[in-house]
Amino acid sequence: MSVRIGAGLSRTRDARVGAIEAAQAAASGLAGARADVAVVFACGDHLAAPEAVLEGVHEALCPAQLVGCGASGVLADGAEVEDGTAVAVWAAALDGGSVRSFRANAPHGDDDDDEEETGPTVDVKAAANATAVLVFPDAYSFDTEAMLAALRESCPQVPVLGGLASARTFDGTAALFHDESVLEQGAVGLLFEGVPVHTCVSQGASPLGPELTITAAEGQVIHELAGKPALVKLREVFDELDERERALVAGGLFLGIVIDAGKPEYEHGDFLVRGVVGADTEQGSVALSANLRAGQVVRLHARDARSADRDLERALRQRRATLGERSPAGALCFTCNGRGRGLFGVPDHDASALARALAGAPVAGFFAAGEIGPVSGESFQHAFSASVAVFAG
Repeated sequence: MSVRIGAGLSRTRDARVGAIEAAQAAASGLAGARADVAVVFACGDHLAAPEAVLEGVHEALCPAQLVGCGASGVLADGAEVEDGTAVAVWAAALDGGSVRSFRANAPHGDDDDDEEETGPTVDVKAAANATAVLVFPDAYSFDTEAMLAALRESCPQVPVLGGLASARTFDGTAALFHDESVLEQGAVGLLFEGVPVHTCVSQGASPLGPELTITAAEGQVIHELAGKPALVKLREVFDELDERERALVAGGLFLGIVIDAGKPEYEHGDFLVRGVVGADTEQGSVALSANLRAGQVVRLHARDARSADRDLERALRQRRATLGERSPAGALCFTCNGRGRGLFGVPDHDASALARALAGAPVAGFFAAGEIGPVSGESFQHAFSASVAVFAG
């Protein structure tokens, strides 16, 4: 038996009934097999009673493992719910592989009592044996960047995907789902073993101008590019762009940083895209939300709906090609809450693109407050991106 996946979406306002409807739809894709794992995302009024959501999923699906989180919006069945009330359920019956849910905590601050009460960070030894890690952190109580840095250091070969929970309960606490519990802080996730997971990250940005080498940097600040003050060199690049490209850059200045410097040529997906978060006009330096060093290669990038659309289509084509003759069993998608109608001007953009690329295979996901996925083999937190985990049948 191959991996079987199902997904369901319900807009019913009653939390328990909606969860049952979505879970039953997901169960129909498993052809009678028991769900080894369920992933659940809920938004709107369901966050007033998240326990009822879990009750409904367990009643209808009886999954062996369950994780998920509250969200500003959800997607499944080729549709996106960006506002209002809905629940999306994704379920999988694995073929010989295994999955283990986990909860983790890395509190902000130095409160030792809180750390002792809520438990350890992600078990990096267990993660080292995984074929993929999925994680859904609460941005207010979990240090996602520290977790990703630890995993890059200890098991760089393991892809980490997921997204930051983008909505909280009506009481103002986090809504993280772990088996039958709703957690108020930390992170939840899944460790897959023996289950191939194909990753796809679309950062929604197009490279512009030439590649530039950092010739002086400190921490998150670039002092020089190609031997000139960074702002001076970036102005030279901007002046050489055409009118349309200049208009794109005017909407926000981004730099793509090459992660794998061993390649002879750098392609569209080889850059980790980061926004410029500050500039010193007197010194001519710029600051990015990333650690930098001399010798790294960067390139100007711009975000817009057209480049985001093309980038997602390209990334999905590449991932579909890696499956070869195998059909996709399904996928999970974590897309930025800054995408959707606000970026593309039409509903269901990312969900529709996935449905086309994966030939209608079951997909579910949510609009995240930060997306997690690998670039050039190393996993990072992103913004304005779509991160996708594709499972082969």
